[in-house]
Amino acid sequence: MYALTGADFESWLRGYGKAWEGRDANAAAALFTADADYYWTPFDPPQRGRAEVAAAWNGAVQGQRDIAFEFDVLAAAGARGSAHWHTRFISVPDGAPVELDGILIAEFAGEGQCRTFREWWHQRSAAG
Repeated sequence: MYALTGADFESWLRGYGKAWEGRDANAAAALFTADADYYWTPFDPPQRGRAEVAAAWNGAVQGQRDIAFEFDVLAAAGARGSAHWHTRFISVPDGAPVELDGILIAEFAGEGQCRTFREWWHQRSAAG
């Protein structure tokens, strides 16, 4: 079984943030295993596999610009890591600033490859 280190998890999160800030759905999907489950919310069915992750990400980032992603690792133990994250961006096309604040839990199958991803987040928007 893969043993996730804090450094491994930080590296993965940097890649996740770089993909988001770069609006690069393919780079985001590459962070996941071919059979990954990606849960954007606790109640919706997951995106399954890299193609669904990439399609969902592509749809999301098309409505965002000037993205800034930050994170703090909360824990890395066994094959799992958890982090608090915060993102700011400008909504397209209305130009309104948006903030997202959340928690994520990622389970890894190997170095750099997330198998199961779950997040819980809230959004604050301001009229632009």
